[in-house]
Amino acid sequence: MNKLFMKAFNFPEISLLITHYNRPDSLENLLGKLKEIGCNFGEIVVSDDGSSLIIRNRLAELSKLYDFRLIGTENNRGLGNNLNKGQDAVLKPYTLYLQEDFEPGALFGEKLSSALSAMANNAELDIVKFYAYYAYPYLKPFNDDFDEMYVPTMGLDYSKIYFYTDHPHLRRSNFFNKFGRYPEGIKGDMTEYKMCISFIQNKGKGLFYKDFANLLLQRNSVSEPSTMQRTNWKHRPNILIKVLRDSYRQVKYNLDILTMKRLK
Repeated sequence: MNKLFMKAFNFPEISLLITHYNRPDSLENLLGKLKEIGCNFGEIVVSDDGSSLIIRNRLAELSKLYDFRLIGTENNRGLGNNLNKGQDAVLKPYTLYLQEDFEPGALFGEKLSSALSAMANNAELDIVKFYAYYAYPYLKPFNDDFDEMYVPTMGLDYSKIYFYTDHPHLRRSNFFNKFGRYPEGIKGDMTEYKMCISFIQNKGKGLFYKDFANLLLQRNSVSEPSTMQRTNWKHRPNILIKVLRDSYRQVKYNLDILTMKRLK
């Protein structure tokens, strides 16, 4: 796209919240790409989870270049704490949540604008998701860009819990009032899981971007690999393991929706 004719997308009512840990090159790439495609926000908040001193110094330099508020901590306290303190710092009515290793495509500003309009016109919408590893299992048409996610009364697909995921999305900044705060002091995948369950328990409503695999790309370079590690046996292509895993999740996930203590 010719930069001379690039459309600017101004979002004064959106706070861009970026979670970060020891990946300043990825952060700079994300901020640079957003600037390149003409996206401007009411504020940018970078919540850092105790990166090394050298990297914190680099973040201070980047904060001047890209005009963001850095919300840091001396020690690594985990995903839950990083999300909580970042969201607490947000001042605008909507929050665009991105992890530092994502890169927006050329259409991102246009689709974010569409998402914001949908939320502004429908007070019941809590979230608009832009990225996922695979499509949400229960969708119904909403408009040209988005489908609406829902949970059928007898919906048996246990992946329904991924109504919420820790992937790029737009949400209302009073998110905690309805769904509770992220649990702290536990592993990142369990933090995400508990919020997934809370979202279903509290009858969240949201939209899912139709071309979810192409609006943003997740970049994990050799020098700055992903910091989220998951148990490898769950992903081995063994049919017995798959059957056992699916059976376990079918029971556990649905039971947790009914019995898990509500987040506060």
